[in-house]
Amino acid sequence: MKTLYQTSASVTGGRNGKVTSEDGALSLEVRMPKELGGNGAGYTNPEQLFAAGYAACFDSALNLVMHQAGVKAAEPTTVKANISLHPDGKGGFVLGANLQISLPGIETVRAQELIDTAHNICPYSNAIRGNIEVALELV
Repeated sequence: MKTLYQTSASVTGGRNGKVTSEDGALSLEVRMPKELGGNGAGYTNPEQLFAAGYAACFDSALNLVMHQAGVKAAEPTTVKANISLHPDGKGGFVLGANLQISLPGIETVRAQELIDTAHNICPYSNAIRGNIEVALELV
């Protein structure tokens, strides 16, 4: 398989540490969220980082699909990724995802077709398919 892009990030300290990308563009302190027993105030966490990456990637896939179909929204599209953490019943954890997608000015049936096509080509959707339950919600 041909590699189109590759990057890396390093973490020291896990959920109470620091995340740094190889180019230095990303340099963040991460903390355990309050809901999981941490302080969390003013810091990000792995679930927020995943939500940001998934939302950005899905919106890009959606805009590619729209461009290829010759469809334009009345305003910019918006994708909000809601990521949840759940116990798996075996001592571990699993993620859940709900994507709330806005395609202003596009008829509902057509918007859903575009969303479904974007879900089929989005690298994040493809990476987690069959592993994480994903709900796609047109808002």
